[in-house]
Amino acid sequence: MGVPVSQMWTVSRYVLTQRLLGRKRYPLVLMLEPLFRCNLACAGCGKIQHPVDILRKELTPEQCFAAVEECGAPIVSIPGGEPLLHSRIDEIVAGLIKRKKYIYLCTNGLLLEKHLCKFEPSPYLSFSVHIDGVGDIHDQAVCRKGVYETAIQGIKAALNAGFRVTTNSTFFRNADPAHVQEMFDELTALGVEGMMVSPGYEYEKAPDQNNFLPREQTVSLFQQVFSKAGKAWRFNQSPLFLEFLKGRWDLECTPWGNPTYNLFGWQKPCYLVDEGHVSSFQELMDLTDWSNYGRASGNPKCTNCMVHSGYEATAVQQTFTTWQGFWKTAKLTLLGTKSTSAPLPMLVASTKISCQPASFPSSQSDLVPLQVPENITEST
Repeated sequence: MGVPVSQMWTVSRYVLTQRLLGRKRYPLVLMLEPLFRCNLACAGCGKIQHPVDILRKELTPEQCFAAVEECGAPIVSIPGGEPLLHSRIDEIVAGLIKRKKYIYLCTNGLLLEKHLCKFEPSPYLSFSVHIDGVGDIHDQAVCRKGVYETAIQGIKAALNAGFRVTTNSTFFRNADPAHVQEMFDELTALGVEGMMVSPGYEYEKAPDQNNFLPREQTVSLFQQVFSKAGKAWRFNQSPLFLEFLKGRWDLECTPWGNPTYNLFGWQKPCYLVDEGHVSSFQELMDLTDWSNYGRASGNPKCTNCMVHSGYEATAVQQTFTTWQGFWKTAKLTLLGTKSTSAPLPMLVASTKISCQPASFPSSQSDLVPLQVPENITEST
């Protein structure tokens, strides 16, 4: 696994402590969204569809610290929007490092090289760069030409400066297993610490509603991707979660494992499903009817979801609190995963991700967001 030993030890100790205290529900990763605005408008994203006045707002560092302390999770993921657009993101990161939280600062990479000077390498900080494919495949996914090249340049700069760097990749109906394997090979060759993978969630507000993967096709895709698993591939995820994606391990969603705090407060019930907000973390935990969520609940919003923010916490919990999960994880870590024995039907559809406008800009200077009002983003 592409996870530092110190981080694994911190998480395992935290999970076992919760177990000893008899807590059934507890957070593992805080999804901290300090802003919603972004310098891209990807077709499969449902996170940036907000009015202009909301897109201009930011959480203060003090609000972020209060949420982190209230939640108590050992890991903080900072998505968005694009966090590097936040005017005080360096203060937020420094404050979280001071609190010894493991941070994954999620970025599309366009501003990474430019803003590296704001940060110092730390075992607590990792830049998690969004990469959905190699070259034009990634550019099509994010609806802008040249983004892949800029992101890779940012990754190289961060690695050369001594920073931890991971990647996160989201796959949709038109994903080609061979291209995904190629991407894993290239990212591994770059020297990233680990890769995170997930199928896309069916956001109701995403511009492209025709490219999300049903659960059965998600399993088929990942079985094909890992049919020729590279021995050098390293993933910043639990082996049990990867087995779950391949249909080889059963997990149920624990939406409380990755609670979300953003401009509106604590989002009910999770990072993916937005059914309002409450003012405190305790309210979120106590007042949410958790039986209404997860695939077993029958909630249509959860039917096809296999996203890491819902299931990774379950995988980690099973790893450290059940003998079956522990031995399975140990076996996969030491011996690796078995390749899929039989080829499965190709998933690649004839359709591509629908982006507007359909043609790409001709130069890097044209990398401005789609459907995002002017004067709220930083140029690249």
